[in-house]
Amino acid sequence: MKNLILSVAVICATTMYADNGNLSVKGETAGVSSGKVYLQKFANKMFFVIDSAQIVDGKFSFARNAELPELYGLTLDTAKTPYLVFLDQHPATVKLDTANYYRNTAVTGSELQDLFVSYRKQRGVKIDEFIRNHPASLVSAYVLYRDYSYRLTADEIQSNIEHLSPSLRNTPYVQALKELIKTRRLVDIGKPAPDFTSFDPAGNPVQLSALLGKGYLLVDFWASWCAPCRKENPNVVKAYRKYKDKGFDILGVSLDKSREGWLKAIEKDSLTWTHASDLLYWNSKPAQLYGVRAIPANVLIDKNGIIVGWNLRGKDLDSVLEDLYARDGGNAGRAE
Repeated sequence: MKNLILSVAVICATTMYADNGNLSVKGETAGVSSGKVYLQKFANKMFFVIDSAQIVDGKFSFARNAELPELYGLTLDTAKTPYLVFLDQHPATVKLDTANYYRNTAVTGSELQDLFVSYRKQRGVKIDEFIRNHPASLVSAYVLYRDYSYRLTADEIQSNIEHLSPSLRNTPYVQALKELIKTRRLVDIGKPAPDFTSFDPAGNPVQLSALLGKGYLLVDFWASWCAPCRKENPNVVKAYRKYKDKGFDILGVSLDKSREGWLKAIEKDSLTWTHASDLLYWNSKPAQLYGVRAIPANVLIDKNGIIVGWNLRGKDLDSVLEDLYARDGGNAGRAE
């Protein structure tokens, strides 16, 4: 520990080992003599605290049954994203840097974590090649689910699942992907847009189908906490102002969990169209209905309720709308 710059970072030296599902964690928190260390379980892109350990004189410990191998989170502050660590039946040592958002954290003893860290350092990873190289690794199933499912078609997701070892087919990640494939096939371009009802900022019901019939409708999935969404919002505002007189409309569907943050973002970003949210974060019912796994995301629907576009951002949104309205002429939004 002496080689670490303790004046800059808070470091936890932690040893983890598991045997037949029994996870034991012992550690020290250099520079932190009190407080708690939280062990979190990953589920549906969220982390849930499953245990906590009191720090006493800079030391803590966990002893509990746990699913192994699996992805967990370690943190001293549940308000922040935890450090992601894959644990298996082998002992692992973690030096957890909490002062710099875990940037300098180092893990030894977990081959799964070694692969995960290596993956995250790479750029332009081709997921099919990665899976072929590591077909039996839980990391492959996780990154396909977490990092690629939102950018792949249903057929591409299925193809990649088939590259995975049969030993991974019943993991929560692959099971979720199988359900996502079913959903994606229902919301492909050319399919009728599934209807849903959510609630506006005043708590009044908003039904998607009630907004159809005038022209093209963009269902825009976003959230106030999503930096890429906020960066994209000016492009959406520009398109709305340009085409609204031709019947173009937007239904903003937020994956927020804070009503206050949602309303502030609507006002600050000048989002003057209809908004709805169930404030359920990644458990958002409309997002699940459309298989949305990452935001910003959007779906473009014509006046007859047929899906005509997916994930149109920046200049692409303007270009597609311009082409559609030019093609439709006086019948804006009519399906062919």
